[in-house]
Formats: sequence, C-alpha cells, structure tokens
Amino acid sequence: MSSSHGWFQSSYSGTAGQNVQIRFLEAGGVAIRHSRDSGSAVLRYTQPEWDAFVRGVKDGEFDRP
Repeated sequence: MSSSHGWFQSSYSGTAGQNVQIRFLEAGGVAIRHSRDSGSAVLRYTQPEWDAFVRGVKDGEFDRP
C-alpha cells in the first residue's frame, strides 16, 4: 500500500485512476474515497461494519458468479 497523508491505496491499483483510497480513523472506523477526486464525498464505516466487510471478502461473499 502507498500512503498520502494518511490515505492508503493498494499497490494492486492500476494507473487508470479507477481506484479507491482508505484511511483508518482514530475511533477505529474507516473512511473511503475515490482516488481521482480527493474532494469528493467520503464514505465512513464503523469498525464493526468494516470488520464485517473484510470477513465477507475473505469468505468469498462478493466473488463474481
């Protein structure tokens, strides 16, 4: 992951600009934004919400059919 002022972007991200960045918040939550438009809306998730999402990814819940 690369970092820019607390925002992280996966090293798997391409150069086309279709990427998201995440930032870990002090209260344990996570903020997510579009990498190309850093001034756009930021989605915020609580730690339990983020943990549930990560578990779902690891368990294959979001795999394409």
